[in-house]
Amino acid sequence: MPKPPKGARLGSGPAHERLMLAGLAAALFREERIRTTETKARRLRPVAEKLITTAKEGTIASRRRALAVVEDRDIVHKLFSDIAPRFADRNGGYTRIIKLAPRKGDAAPMVLVEIVEGAAPEAKPAEEERRRRLLRRRGRAGRDAGRAQGRSQDEPEETAPAATAAPEPEPVEEAATDGIVADEEESPVDE
Repeated sequence: MPKPPKGARLGSGPAHERLMLAGLAAALFREERIRTTETKARRLRPVAEKLITTAKEGTIASRRRALAVVEDRDIVHKLFSDIAPRFADRNGGYTRIIKLAPRKGDAAPMVLVEIVEGAAPEAKPAEEERRRRLLRRRGRAGRDAGRAQGRSQDEPEETAPAATAAPEPEPVEEAATDGIVADEEESPVDE
């Protein structure tokens, strides 16, 4: 890890800063782009680039050095098998910092830190898939089932009371819960 400058650290002390930067690096390698404050991003960049350079060596010793910083084996495996081979012909500059609008609560300057090659196409489908899974979970739990069937996401909420006031979604919800109870009753018999 690069030697930190004199003065205040990010957080309470050098050990906390090391852990924070290791967590940010792990998140960067997992997601390939993260949103954080500008100060943290500037401190993260040399740590992440040194880890990628270490991963390009591909030896067991370099893997152990990476595991000393990022303790998650799955992320280190992704670093060595997916991320490092992309930069085989590149000598540095593996990350990019893009400035964003200030954070709402405290107006801290925010940035987007991303891995240079292949970050943009992979991030959007992952976010969309995450939203779809969340909506499916809500649908299974029976929450907002009438609203989801009655209107789309783009319509304003003013039309929602008319859609939920209709008596038709209630029998559908009751039928859905009856099916779930019936499945639960059948499952002990199958065992």
